[in-house]
Amino acid sequence: MSRKARHRALGRSVERSTIGALVPIVLLVPVWLLALVVFWLPFRLIWQVPFWLFAVAHFGAVVVMFWRPLQTVLVMRMLGARRATPDQARRLEPAWRSVAQQLGIKPGRYALAVLSSEELNAFACGGGLLVVTSYAIETLPRDEMTGVLAHELAHHLGFHTVALSVRQWLSLPIFLLAQVGFFLQNVATAATNSFVSHSSSLSAVGRLISAVLNGFSWVFLSGLLVSNRIANRADRNSEFEADRRVVTMGFGRELATALRRVDQDHRDRRLHAGPTFRDNLVLTHPSARSRVQRIEALHRREASRQRMSR
Repeated sequence: MSRKARHRALGRSVERSTIGALVPIVLLVPVWLLALVVFWLPFRLIWQVPFWLFAVAHFGAVVVMFWRPLQTVLVMRMLGARRATPDQARRLEPAWRSVAQQLGIKPGRYALAVLSSEELNAFACGGGLLVVTSYAIETLPRDEMTGVLAHELAHHLGFHTVALSVRQWLSLPIFLLAQVGFFLQNVATAATNSFVSHSSSLSAVGRLISAVLNGFSWVFLSGLLVSNRIANRADRNSEFEADRRVVTMGFGRELATALRRVDQDHRDRRLHAGPTFRDNLVLTHPSARSRVQRIEALHRREASRQRMSR
C-alpha cells in the first residue's frame, strides 16, 4: 500500500453519501418538530420551558451517542448489545488487532460489542462502536472477520454513522407517537365493538375517533417512511464507499470472501424458510454479490495500474 493510499484509508473524510444522507434528515425535521409539540404541551404544564429550548435540548441530546463513556453503556443498551464474553473475545479481538496494527491505530480507540443474533451481520454506530453478531463470531474465520471489521471501521472514517445516528434520534419521538396512535385506535375500535355496538350514533362516534387516531398515526409514520426511503439511497452508496476504503486499507479480499459467505448463508436460509421480513429490508441495501463484484473490479483496476506503472 502506498503512503498516499494508506493516508487516504486512515484519514477521516466526509464522503458523498454522508452529504446525501443529510437530505432525509432535513425532510424529517418538520415531522420531528410536530411530534415534539405533542410531547412539549404536557411538559409545559409543569415546567415553563419555551418550545425552541425544548427542541434544542432534544436535538443536542444526540451527543450521548458519540460520547465514549456513555456510548458503551447507553447506546449498547439501546441496541441490545453487550460486551463480548471471554470466548467471543478470543475469536474477535485478534482480528481487530490485525486491522488496528496494519492501520496504525490504537485498538482501544473503538469499542467492540456483540449482538446476540442468528444473523451473519455486523454494523457500525455512534462515534466509535463496532457491533458484530454472535453468529458472525462463531461462523467467520479470523481473516474474514478482519475484512468485516475493516468495513465497519470504514463507516466511522467516512462519517457515515453521524447522519444515521442523528436520523435515528430524530425518529424516536415520531415512531413513538405513531405507535401510541395505533394503540389508541385499536382501543377505540375494541371499545366501540364491545360497548356501543347497540347504538348506531355512538358506533359512528367511535368509528370517527378510531379514524382520527389512525390518521394521526399515519401523519407521523408517513413522514418517517418517506425519509427512510430517501435515506436508503445514501445507505447503499455508503456501503460501496466503505468497501472501496477497505480495498485501499488492504483488506478487500478478506471482505469479499466474507461477503460470499454472507450471500450463501442468506440463500440457504431462504431455501429452507422462504423470504423473511428481514430479507425485504435488506433489499434496500446492495446485495453481497454486487459488492463482491465491485471489490473484484477495484482489485483488477489496481493490478492494471500497477502493471502500467512498471
